[in-house]
Amino acid sequence: MDYSQYENYGFERVSAFNLSTGYEERSYQAHWHSYGEIILVGPGKTNIFMVNQKTYELTEGDFLLIWPMEMHAIIDADRKKSVIIQFSNAFIHSLFDLQRIMHFYRNLHVLCIHSHPELVSRLRSISDRMKEIWLSNTADRELRCCMLLMEFMLTLDEHRDEFLPEIRSDPHSYTDTARRRMIMVTDYIKNNLTADDLSQGAMAEMAGISKEYFSRIFRNIAGTNYSKWLNMIRLEKATELLTDKERTLTEIAMLSGFQSISSFNRVFREEKGMSPGEYRALLVPSGTGGE
Repeated sequence: MDYSQYENYGFERVSAFNLSTGYEERSYQAHWHSYGEIILVGPGKTNIFMVNQKTYELTEGDFLLIWPMEMHAIIDADRKKSVIIQFSNAFIHSLFDLQRIMHFYRNLHVLCIHSHPELVSRLRSISDRMKEIWLSNTADRELRCCMLLMEFMLTLDEHRDEFLPEIRSDPHSYTDTARRRMIMVTDYIKNNLTADDLSQGAMAEMAGISKEYFSRIFRNIAGTNYSKWLNMIRLEKATELLTDKERTLTEIAMLSGFQSISSFNRVFREEKGMSPGEYRALLVPSGTGGE
């Protein structure tokens, strides 16, 4: 595969939020960036996108979700009336509930208007309000749009059973104290990925609760089990480190908390659909352009 076509874009042009529309070009080369994107698909007979090497053919009114650090491209789409919403990874990580939602829906990329009409209609209304506020160019537009972005994510989360009916968690079945303990534990993990013991048992002890209760409440709050969540956090760290061409893959694996290069390769391929080396080959220095 020719990796020269792939590009990497940072978040220099926007801070927490950005919105754009009116693009004339029908395609855009494969690339990745540290911020996330939500694309509201515009009219047109052809709207084909790629995320993580999987191709999606969408229709007007569909949403495409592109999470931070995901490789994606616009293959062929009418973008004149499509809306592209961009949000920083730092903003998502500023609130535990936003982190939880992002991790829960990490493998969800398409919200189809025909399959989920009520949800998509509600999200379209929120997106239209974002567009109106952003294009008004008022002094407080970013703050107002960030508030709407949180409403967008919460609205999506209200419909979680439509996407993963096997996960039946009650967001109100835990106490504020338990929630604070989970935040304490997750913050510790993110800052200590190379710690000797990040096992579920050790984290339950840190939180002052039993391992069984920790497992149940963690899934309830985070939307996934502890092992899956921990691997996601390690992969986020690894994808950041992969931009440093001076570091070896083994060094990146160790700094991200993986116990071996083989486990790093396995988890990375399961999530990204390619090896860490192949992913690194897609990266070029940032600052080469914009989306």
